[in-house]
Amino acid sequence: MIKAIIFLALFVASGNILAGQQYDNVPNNIQSRLTIPPKPIDPQMVQDQDDMTWNDYHPIPGKNWADPSLVPERSFRMALVAVDFPDQPFVITLPKGSDLFGNPQIDPVKREDVPQFYSDFWLKPSEFNHGQTINGYWMEQSRGKFGITALDPFGPYRMPRNLWQYGLNEYNQNYSTPDGSRAHHRMEPDIDSLWKADAGDIKSKYDAILRIYAGYDETGVWQEFGEMKFLSKDDIPEEWGNPDTTKPRWVPTRYVPWTSWKAGQMQWGLSSIRQGENSGTITHELGHYAFRIGDNNNNPYVQPYRRAGSGPWDMMDRGSFNGPGGPHMRWVVPASMGAAMPAGLMLRNRMANGFVNKDQVLTLSREDLAKSGPVVATVTARAVDPLKDSYAGLIVRLDGEEPHDRTPADDPATNPLSPGIPNYDFYSVEVVQRIGYDSFCPDNGVLIAKNKDKESRNGGPNGFNCFNWVIDAHPEDINKIDFIKPDGTTVMRTIADYRQLNDALFHAGLNSGSQCKWTDEPNRLHFYIIDLFKNEQGILSYKVGVRSLDGNVSKKSIVSVLPSGKKKIKNFREGYCFFTVTNTGQNLPADTSLHPGNASPVKSNDIYRISVKAEGDGWSASLLNGFVAPEPGKTEIIPVFVSSGSESSNDAKILLTVTSESDKNLSAFSTVTLKASRKKQ
Repeated sequence: MIKAIIFLALFVASGNILAGQQYDNVPNNIQSRLTIPPKPIDPQMVQDQDDMTWNDYHPIPGKNWADPSLVPERSFRMALVAVDFPDQPFVITLPKGSDLFGNPQIDPVKREDVPQFYSDFWLKPSEFNHGQTINGYWMEQSRGKFGITALDPFGPYRMPRNLWQYGLNEYNQNYSTPDGSRAHHRMEPDIDSLWKADAGDIKSKYDAILRIYAGYDETGVWQEFGEMKFLSKDDIPEEWGNPDTTKPRWVPTRYVPWTSWKAGQMQWGLSSIRQGENSGTITHELGHYAFRIGDNNNNPYVQPYRRAGSGPWDMMDRGSFNGPGGPHMRWVVPASMGAAMPAGLMLRNRMANGFVNKDQVLTLSREDLAKSGPVVATVTARAVDPLKDSYAGLIVRLDGEEPHDRTPADDPATNPLSPGIPNYDFYSVEVVQRIGYDSFCPDNGVLIAKNKDKESRNGGPNGFNCFNWVIDAHPEDINKIDFIKPDGTTVMRTIADYRQLNDALFHAGLNSGSQCKWTDEPNRLHFYIIDLFKNEQGILSYKVGVRSLDGNVSKKSIVSVLPSGKKKIKNFREGYCFFTVTNTGQNLPADTSLHPGNASPVKSNDIYRISVKAEGDGWSASLLNGFVAPEPGKTEIIPVFVSSGSESSNDAKILLTVTSESDKNLSAFSTVTLKASRKKQ
């Protein structure tokens, strides 16, 4: 156990302390926060996917993972086989903007050049893909451990059947065919037979086959060219309907009762890595194929509504839709908008894939937290390797007696925010910064989640496979428009829409617009976002903490308050005064029997809640941050903003109190007396 002595000392500067002045003995990182009036140190600034453009991309400083000259530790070789149909040419070969969907977005490519065009589009940085490739994504996520080193083009080949004969084989569309036949064909056997007849039996030379087919993935067009374009299924015009004009112009589709026949005849993308020309989710399908990770996404359209699992924060959920313009821009050809920049992988998935080394993650035991007391650590943004003395993330194993996850079961049929069956295995804490592929995440901040070691469904009606459950700092309805119908009616995002988690991140400090703490009473854990930092390259890190709500761990031996500097300030109107919090406890060796399995012993460190009060009529005092966690032997400076009104009392006393989170009886305070200025303005 570390014995801690807390000294609360006072440092003040005489006179008014205004923004822009230099403060003696106040570090630059503190000075940069001092504005009049005060501003949050970590304001939540959520950017909606609809409003994003390529200008929102921010490269990782000093690193271009899409550089083809970088050699990954594990090379993944792919073949790209391109096919078109008697009734559907390659969209990319048509005159610019000429098809019903408004594509292609670029000048036409010759049919014989299509395989090479798409091979280059997905593998080589260019103006068409804005320098982003599927290889660059996986190299960034794995830090060079996994990359796509070959995407050899084959074709083009003409399929023996029309597109609708393949595309209408799912989701009750089978009898919506023009000729009355039943659609039941799969593309893969026909594609592979054409490829084999041309190139021979060379399938064994590749780790995977990317089958690019002419036309669209239905997943990217069913809504935009269904209920978003037409007021009802009866309003669909002839050119969007069945070629047999005597038949309905609509077809059933996966999530809702209808879409236009032209959109519904397209094939839905599947994990066989079969993709239409508008598909930007190839990285997602490789997650299935190369790493055997399942989907973590819900059905946002069917009632009873069920909240998304990880939403925009993970590529295996609908973070795969991240990119300029968001999910309603996934119809673009070539696929350079929505879904072009999928989110990074959450900590659980990076660990499962072997992308994060064991010593880069601080692993804690819930049971041991009750013995060790709070643990504080610094976590670096997940887009880069952890900086010195920091981690890629923190996890807390839900160990101890069964059940491990002690969350009370509830009914998902009546609670759309239910995580479902309480069988999660650990909490994770990581940091998201909008750089690299995380540029198109909606916020910077701290991501807290419950996770499962093994995938399983979360039970209940409309349940889904769920192994990441993001803790939402704003569980209330985000109250955003999904789309506007042709008659001007607004359709709001349901509580099950993945973008409900856009504002899920936690933030440091007070008045951020988010939360700086999270308590899980049933699992006896309390998480804290204590502070944030940026290094000279702008890389974001957070100081985070976690403690058990159980145990009787006292970290005090003596609590002493020692003022230093002036205790009185004259002629004060508005500005900052400063308190220093010093932990004079001994930096004793950590107990190696607790939290086993880490590369270095875990040192516990108390967390302190700060409060301030102004005693005097017409005076006010406020803090920028509500928590502090100095290490033994370290001092932290606490700025306090103080102001007085024209009718305020002549004198005021500013009282700052620091209280241990693990022992509410451990408290320290100090005061400063201010005398108001009565100079005429």
